[in-house]
Amino acid sequence: MPSYHPKTFAGLTWHGAVAGFRAGGDTPRAYLERCLGVIAAKEEELRAFVVFDPDFARQHADESSARWKAGTPLSPIDGMPIGIKDLIETKDFPTQMGCAAYAGNFPRRDSAMIQALKQAGAIILGKTVTTELGQSEPGPTKNPWDHSRTPGGSSSGSAAAVAAGMVPAAIGTQVGGSIIRPAAFCGNVALKPTQGGIHRGERQGSSQSTAGVHANSIEDMWQVAIEIAKRAGGDPGTLGLIGPDEPPHPVRPQTLGLLQTEAWSMLRPAEREAFEALIARIESLDIPVLRAADHPAIAALERIAAQGKAITAVIVGFENRWSLLNLEANHPGGLSPRAIARLRASEALTVEDYRAALATREEMRAAMARLAPVVDALIAPAAPGIAPLWDPDDTQNPRPTGDIAANAATSALGVPCVTLPVMAVEGMPFGAQLIGQAHADSRVTAMARWLHSAI
Repeated sequence: MPSYHPKTFAGLTWHGAVAGFRAGGDTPRAYLERCLGVIAAKEEELRAFVVFDPDFARQHADESSARWKAGTPLSPIDGMPIGIKDLIETKDFPTQMGCAAYAGNFPRRDSAMIQALKQAGAIILGKTVTTELGQSEPGPTKNPWDHSRTPGGSSSGSAAAVAAGMVPAAIGTQVGGSIIRPAAFCGNVALKPTQGGIHRGERQGSSQSTAGVHANSIEDMWQVAIEIAKRAGGDPGTLGLIGPDEPPHPVRPQTLGLLQTEAWSMLRPAEREAFEALIARIESLDIPVLRAADHPAIAALERIAAQGKAITAVIVGFENRWSLLNLEANHPGGLSPRAIARLRASEALTVEDYRAALATREEMRAAMARLAPVVDALIAPAAPGIAPLWDPDDTQNPRPTGDIAANAATSALGVPCVTLPVMAVEGMPFGAQLIGQAHADSRVTAMARWLHSAI
């Protein structure tokens, strides 16, 4: 297997091809064929897709090519092949959610974000593998850099397909850590927007669920996200993703804060050394990185963020209980032992437990807001280390796709995060995440773009 290094890895991008489309030297159809060639070479082993349709994609690529030739593309992503996580409904493909209870489920309707992508001319190439119901039971996808390791979850296929060069971008979702962590494990950039930033369509049963974008460049990441938000907005009752029609220009942060999260104690010496070297590199650029000992507001957030995993478990467990009970009743044997175990644990939760967790989440969000005048953004590990080894036959590991310790707090905060693939340990990607204030998605993306280039 090839060894990963952020300085030498050049992933498949879309924005670099647009000039060729405009000049006539390249076409979306030719671009698609290159993607299909990679899929043909890698998919049998990698298993990033549940289903894809080359002929369906070719038809739409030809239509896009004609629009580019006529100078009338529908958007900057007209013709872009995109993978869609198999939790999101698509009219042209089944939506089976990695779950036996949903085998053959084909609702034949498009989620709001899929409708928006189609209106922008993007090509829905296929559905990417997810863990069962976006929870802990893994799918078959392997890490592109080491097939003995997990690609992360629950956006397993989306992260792996992007890293492997099958598509330039893919849609993921996150409740605990399912966008940012697999991006870190596979070497993607990824945006988990402000809560509700991208319209989730039918997937609004969880108050922490967020839809986001995996890509190999910040330019593509932002362009896909904003094209959706421009058309479908955010979740009902929210402002949605706010920002420019084109990727934000790079902005140098003045001051950053270090958020260690619960993942800090889980880092191995080589991983902690890599992250400390990253902080030193940032500080060498005359950007102070404040720690908990440097400012009481950071210390206050660290203290309450240490409850991130605990409150996420309560909130998600209580909110998911009702749909899982229905699945268990209507589809005996349709849920994995891991899902059943989570369901049984959730049945012990009371309404008072749920309300207490929500109250703690609000305290956490208030602590985050108090940091606004102190730092421009926070930086933290995007995962508790590199992708762990996993054994498909090990049914005892409660989190075979990796721990949410680096992400639970930021998911509970509901703020934007961008994965930065800027480190490598043992030839594997090790990501950082840049964390902004709510609705500052454009600003944190601009700073991430500057840091990604500078580092």
